[in-house]
Amino acid sequence: MRRQTLGSGPDLVAVLGWGNRLDHENVGWLLDHLAEQYRVHAFAIPDAITDFEREYVRPVERYVDDLEEYRLLGHSTGGLIGPYVAAASTEPVTQTYLSPWWANPPERRGLLFDLLESLPIGRPILPSGLDDPAMLGDLATDRQVAELPDASPTFLRETNRAHEQLPPIDDDAVVFCSLRDRVVSTREIGERVPTDRIRLYDGGHELFASSAREDRIDEVLAAVREGPAGLAPD
Repeated sequence: MRRQTLGSGPDLVAVLGWGNRLDHENVGWLLDHLAEQYRVHAFAIPDAITDFEREYVRPVERYVDDLEEYRLLGHSTGGLIGPYVAAASTEPVTQTYLSPWWANPPERRGLLFDLLESLPIGRPILPSGLDDPAMLGDLATDRQVAELPDASPTFLRETNRAHEQLPPIDDDAVVFCSLRDRVVSTREIGERVPTDRIRLYDGGHELFASSAREDRIDEVLAAVREGPAGLAPD
């Protein structure tokens, strides 16, 4: 995993999504805002894996075990990793998830995906299907879209297994998501988190790549700081 530390203050561990890069402009926008209040430990995850726990969960788990206290923020696949880290290590002060990938949307399920997941291939050979910038957000850059990786069958297999074995979501976790998201299952989010701890925004899969980010960033920071108590009435 690639990691970057920036800012000062209480520790915040931010686990980014699949395909996010630490030097992407919109990722930088998010991290810079977080770093105004926190010492941010940002993780960019590998594109291709063969074991979800070994390659995704344990590196973050080992890192947070050295922190006296920390807050946790996860986006997309980072939001899938987060509950595993929280369950296996010291419980974070707060858990905030941006468009967490807790299940695939209906259009990304079925026999074809089952077949692809069964292939014992760790190389990234499958197009991501995220070539429409609007799926990410109206502020998604050409570079961001161009650098989206292909997926490996083992990545699909391991993340699908992680969906099926996902630990219970903490009672104080807060989620920000868009009902227009075509990357993750918003229904699964609604099944796992009550509506009073979900805040919607108008945009694509990435809040930080959507124009709505300016309207929601203060509430994201408040949720990171205080959990559900930081949410304004919706």
